[in-house]
Amino acid sequence: MLGVLFAFQEYMTYRSTRYRMSYWTLLVPWCLHFFLWGIFCWIFWWKGRPFIERSTTKSTLLWFFPLSIFVSILEEAIWVACQPKIPIGSHGWTYLHRLQYFLDSELLDNLVIFWVTFCLFRVILSYQSFRERESAVAQQLTQAQLRALRMQLNPHFLFNTMNSVSSLMRSDIEAADQVLEQLSSMLRITLDRGEQQMIPLTEEVDFIQLYLSIQKTRFHGTVHHYVAIEPEVLDTLVPTMILQPIVENAYVHGVAKTVGEGFIGVEAQNHEGQLRICVRNSGKGLAQRSKAETAKERVGVANVKARLELHYGNAHCFELKEYADGEVQAILLLPLQYSTRQTDKTLEYAYDNPDHNR
Repeated sequence: MLGVLFAFQEYMTYRSTRYRMSYWTLLVPWCLHFFLWGIFCWIFWWKGRPFIERSTTKSTLLWFFPLSIFVSILEEAIWVACQPKIPIGSHGWTYLHRLQYFLDSELLDNLVIFWVTFCLFRVILSYQSFRERESAVAQQLTQAQLRALRMQLNPHFLFNTMNSVSSLMRSDIEAADQVLEQLSSMLRITLDRGEQQMIPLTEEVDFIQLYLSIQKTRFHGTVHHYVAIEPEVLDTLVPTMILQPIVENAYVHGVAKTVGEGFIGVEAQNHEGQLRICVRNSGKGLAQRSKAETAKERVGVANVKARLELHYGNAHCFELKEYADGEVQAILLLPLQYSTRQTDKTLEYAYDNPDHNR
């Protein structure tokens, strides 16, 4: 494009004088000129990028200034060698004579092209470096926020479970021992995950199965639960411990308030290209809960929403639905992101009360 524009400019200049020059005669040399500079700039970017980014005033004067003169002369030498008929009327001129002629008239222009390119590359590399540092800081901040949110979850869950064990010790020592074993398994899973923020859904559900088993023992079998996960979504990635506070809210603020038997269910499937997770529970409806219960529930819900916001931004949905019979559903719609490894097993579905389907 630059060759076309400069050739046109020179063509119009010739038209204003007594000389007549074909546009195509001017187009080829100009296009070749900028084609050569394009190759030099590509090599400059490819090989010299680290040196440009780290360049100082001293290194610029010692290395890049001599390089600019060398490249400018080399480009002109190649260009003159490819154009034996220029300048017009130079019949009988030697190659060195023609090269000297064009160096006298165009060396300064070549130096300007080199240094404009150098400054442009320096600005681009500085901007890229700034964006990378900004991204690294933002990622560190996000990780710190996620760790803080997870620290709010784990002690809260541990405190509630130990209270359950304390209650069982007075009535059923064998059940209390079983709960402690299950709790140790859950803590081992949590420790093994470390700082891992995203895990396959199957691992999250295994964790929830342990939690449900603990609560089943605590409620002496009066709470029925089921887990129904479509096999195709077993390897989708979800935030670590994203379901535990939802299931805990379902127990504490729903099932625990039920007179007689209750139920809780966890479902997951591919819903129109998104991962849909639904936690269902019987018990008090949302409107029947006291202000104190609502305030406590909001802590867990706010935590879940904050983590989803950090992980997905606006690319998710979380809502609570209430039905006339008091059933409450917590529904998550998340992007489908798959783990690189494939699950070797099919999740074992636990159906204690398969009649609860909506």
